[in-house]
Amino acid sequence: MAAFRVGILTSGGDCPGLNAVIRAVVAASSQRGWEVFGFIDGFEGLLSPVRYRILEDPATVGIASLGGTILGTTNRGRFATRVGLGEIHQIPKAVLDEVWETVEGLEIGGLICIGGDGSLTAAQQLFEAKLPIVGVPKTIDNDISATSISFGFYSAVEFVTQALDRLRSTAVSHKRVMVVEVMGRYAGWIALFGGLAGGADVILLPEIPFHYEKIAHEVRKRVAEGALQTMIVVAEGARPDHGQFVTQDDEMEKGFLGEIRLGGIGRHVAKMVEQMTGRESREVVLGHLQRGGPPTAIDRNLGMLFGVAAVRLVEQKRFGEMVAFQNERVGSVPILDAVRESKTVPLDCEEIAAARAVGIAFGD
Repeated sequence: MAAFRVGILTSGGDCPGLNAVIRAVVAASSQRGWEVFGFIDGFEGLLSPVRYRILEDPATVGIASLGGTILGTTNRGRFATRVGLGEIHQIPKAVLDEVWETVEGLEIGGLICIGGDGSLTAAQQLFEAKLPIVGVPKTIDNDISATSISFGFYSAVEFVTQALDRLRSTAVSHKRVMVVEVMGRYAGWIALFGGLAGGADVILLPEIPFHYEKIAHEVRKRVAEGALQTMIVVAEGARPDHGQFVTQDDEMEKGFLGEIRLGGIGRHVAKMVEQMTGRESREVVLGHLQRGGPPTAIDRNLGMLFGVAAVRLVEQKRFGEMVAFQNERVGSVPILDAVRESKTVPLDCEEIAAARAVGIAFGD
């Protein structure tokens, strides 16, 4: 009798911790005598020409410490389900049928899909097409509903913290305002947690529309108090009150299907602050540096827990569910519940309250 086969793929943007999940899935499957098929470059590996590699236990030892994903990934192509400013796109039936043929032909008994909201939306559509799907949440943005945390987030926050530590010394030396733009799309978790840990003076979040004059007032106040520098952290999705998102070139115009790329708000904030205060200002965009490098211990452990839980869901044939971390325990929720809406920073959360209590401004 042939061994049970489980498939695994990583989709969307990469982040630290993906390889920890892969390692855990392989190791837990090996304990059950299962074979693991790792599909290359996300969902695209399921389409002709089908691309996969057999993942064996000895070959994956030690990969949990590596950044990125050994399977490759993409957030473009025929499985892009979130386009524009988050609108939902339906995967064509012909594509769904081809995935079905691949899974049936390889006798895959369960397919573990690791990804963020866009990838999990694709996973939900595959599940609705009767495919045996299990989801694993992955996002440095921490914006997936139904899980209190996902791996990759704390690794990104750690990098933001280190960047602020490094930039502060040069800001003091030149008496500058430093504006640090971070990822997060429409959620301000990275900006909030990284700004708090890195000692930011101003934190600008998508959830709190800001006023340039309020930021300028904070800078002037700090100068009057003798501060040599001001550190401003701005999420890429932050915008002024009654203003629009700042975006990079719209890739949909080039024939790509996917979400609009946010970015550039840091430059606008630095320019306006310098004009309004006369203080030399510099912007630094951390960009994909936040995605790279080895995962923190927390993200390695989360990846392991999530991978083991995903194998358990396959074993129990609980398809259409996503691994979730809630109330300090790993459980599961329907994928549909996780992708119904994004998880943004609550305005009454402890972190915002604590930041305001110590004098950190939010530009409101």
